[in-house]
Amino acid sequence: MSVVPKETIEVIAQSIGISNLTTDAALALAPDVEYRMREIMQEAIKCMRHSRRTILTTDDVDGALKLRNVEPLYGFVSGGPLRFRRAIGHRDLFYIDDKDVDFKEVIEAPLPKAPLDTAVLCHWLAIDGVQPVIPENAPVEVIAAPSNGTNNEQKDGLPVDIKLPVKHVLSRELQLYFDKITELAVSRSDSVLFKQALVSLATDSGLHPLVPYFTYFVADEVSRGLNDYSLLFALMRVVWSLLQNPHIQIEPYLHQLMPSVVTCLVAKRIGNRLVDNHWELRDFTAKLVAAICKRYGHVYNTLQTRLTKTLLNALLDPKRALTQHYGAVQGLAALGPSVVRLLLLPNLKPYLHLLEPEMLLEKQKNEVKRHEAWRVYGALLHAAGQCIYDRLKIFPPLSTPPASTFWKTNGKVVTTMPTLPNKRKTSMELLEQQPPPKKIATDGPIAVVSTSSLPTPMQEEASAAAPLDNSDVDPSSSSGQIPSDSRSESRCRRDRFDSRAVKMSAILPQIWKDDLNSGKLLVSLFELFGEGILSFIPSPEMSLFL
Repeated sequence: MSVVPKETIEVIAQSIGISNLTTDAALALAPDVEYRMREIMQEAIKCMRHSRRTILTTDDVDGALKLRNVEPLYGFVSGGPLRFRRAIGHRDLFYIDDKDVDFKEVIEAPLPKAPLDTAVLCHWLAIDGVQPVIPENAPVEVIAAPSNGTNNEQKDGLPVDIKLPVKHVLSRELQLYFDKITELAVSRSDSVLFKQALVSLATDSGLHPLVPYFTYFVADEVSRGLNDYSLLFALMRVVWSLLQNPHIQIEPYLHQLMPSVVTCLVAKRIGNRLVDNHWELRDFTAKLVAAICKRYGHVYNTLQTRLTKTLLNALLDPKRALTQHYGAVQGLAALGPSVVRLLLLPNLKPYLHLLEPEMLLEKQKNEVKRHEAWRVYGALLHAAGQCIYDRLKIFPPLSTPPASTFWKTNGKVVTTMPTLPNKRKTSMELLEQQPPPKKIATDGPIAVVSTSSLPTPMQEEASAAAPLDNSDVDPSSSSGQIPSDSRSESRCRRDRFDSRAVKMSAILPQIWKDDLNSGKLLVSLFELFGEGILSFIPSPEMSLFL
């Protein structure tokens, strides 16, 4: 059974001059006609898709006929839709009304108007806010939307197509969601419901239409509410949640968000200086800025450059407040140790020279400013410490130096282990928990040295580097005989310490020869901060420089 009726086959046969086609022949030809038509339409659809179009045209059908080695149809080149008419006497039969065109009328017809040449013209859209009345500018009354929905016309009768601003349509649910979030951020930022709203902002997938509204809301509230600490902190948490949402493309709105974020970082005054903890807000905003640069730095290659320039200018300006300096330091430190090493450390010495009078009680009587100065000093110490810690971590790891077991005397140094019932099965945990007592072999009896009288670690390392086989002291001169297993343990311990000393001596030239100059950097930071910088250095690396 074919979808092509036999009447269609009979009409087509009559159009090509076959008038005596039988009904059986028409029924037999109908399935074959359907197959050929489906084949042609499938090829035409392929041509349409390869042309990146969604509307099937006559050109696609001609291309399909050429692929099947069939002569294409002629005359179907009109760009408009084809107009079919119903055949009289047939309910489901349609045809295209082709009009006969007389060549004489076509030849004698007047020529169409020649198109204008392509050119570029300049004209004023507005002068001092006033639109000049020229033909190129639409009159003011045309800009208003027409009430009857018709096109406006100028004096010369040409239609003017005015594109009105596009109205952004939001669903009722999204409007209620936006109103609820803004209400919680403004008035109930410390509630549990606001925390749940932040989770929703960070996870929901249908919030992209609200991004421009949240952006405008944050920028507007930050500009008006610098005295409201809780509001500013809530706004920054909203921005953080939006950044965490993987379903939102927020990069087109970063140019509107960044001024508000940087304002919360380096503003002179945020909330009440005595009551509100604006330091916490600046720390959180610094992490937010670092997250934005890390995520979108490859999209906007000038983002981090412009940000670091802004923060550095805020830090080096002596007219800025210390709170602004603190925000600039925290922002630069959050961007990474490389930024600190390249921008902050070269300006550290002159800045500390200017900061030092603000930290002393004799020169600064204002307790608030003195507290702010110490805050800035702590931020600088932490940034420099993280930088030197990052520099030292690029070198091969060293094992932590063990507890010193040697110190120099006039006699021979011997290390013995405590006597245990089963010596070979002693666990390492027992050895670490019970340090070995130290005995000094001299001309007199062997005495146990108490831990309270031990020398400093530097003296012990210096004594360990000296040779231990002193020929001036005879082992037999001691009052007791040293066991052979104690000698072997002492020799193994000596070999391990010697290998560790060789390893340290091999890494030390590498540090000083490296382009990073970590050793010199540590010395300079030690001169500026004193022993405070040593808390950021792991103990193996510290033992190298000591």
